[in-house]
Amino acid sequence: MTDTLLDPYRAQSLCSDPGRMAEWIGEVPRDLGELRRLVSGLVFHYRANGDVADHGFTPDRLAEIDLRYAEEQFARLAELKPGPLGAARESTERILGCCRDFTLLFVSLARRIGIPARSRVGFGGYFVDGWWLDHVVAEVWDADAARWRLIEAQMHEGYVDASTGAPLDLLDVPRDRFLTGADAWIAARAGRLDPEQVAVLPELEAPELRSWRYLTHNLVLDLTALDGHETLLWETWGVDDEIGADGPDAAVAADLDRIAARIADPAVTPPELHELADDARFRVPEVVTRVWPLDGSSRRVSLRTR
Repeated sequence: MTDTLLDPYRAQSLCSDPGRMAEWIGEVPRDLGELRRLVSGLVFHYRANGDVADHGFTPDRLAEIDLRYAEEQFARLAELKPGPLGAARESTERILGCCRDFTLLFVSLARRIGIPARSRVGFGGYFVDGWWLDHVVAEVWDADAARWRLIEAQMHEGYVDASTGAPLDLLDVPRDRFLTGADAWIAARAGRLDPEQVAVLPELEAPELRSWRYLTHNLVLDLTALDGHETLLWETWGVDDEIGADGPDAAVAADLDRIAARIADPAVTPPELHELADDARFRVPEVVTRVWPLDGSSRRVSLRTR
């Protein structure tokens, strides 16, 4: 991929831009391993560690999971611990968030030092044996190998894949252990992936959080993330609001087949991705529906515009 085609992934998006916090961030590691380790200590997952109250978080801190913009996240981190960004943080000195937030901060910092990076929304096969769970990882361009590499910004060093029993390569996640939204859609449509083993979490049985409904959701989010809109995972709009628990109808499914095939093609260009994402059915609007993951409440939310 030429430098011209990589330039959009070196540039900050509306969500990844550190804005007024750029000076506070200061220098960041240029080594991907060091950068990954730094980011893994900035966020505390709001769900993966049990009740956050047991870790010292007060109820008002739960609102942090809705911090959309990296600028807001870095500002909150500075409030929680004013010292250098890279200083070790206690649990409550991190922001509450999820995989999307680990990834967004990694992408923001990678772009800051000129590394082409982007968020990929999809499903991890390394959390619960036999399941593909809702997840977001980073993707960086490896110039030496001339390919995109998946970076797992959330999990700790030495993390063991629950399905294989082997340590997961956090700096080059195998493509058969994390499926992008596009790859998961293609695999499910081809019968290689059981849609009933795809979910936000196995124990969450709400039909909108699993199977074809969520395969559709993450394909749309994967497309929009590639186009520079790293939305919250619990937001819907356009065609995503119209699809029932059984997934899209035949006409929409055919369009999603076409989109997934283009996204999955390593030769797809940023202008092509933008054209796909600019379709009125998939384009991120100025107002989206946010369904809060903690209580299921729904409200309309206005987004920033450039």
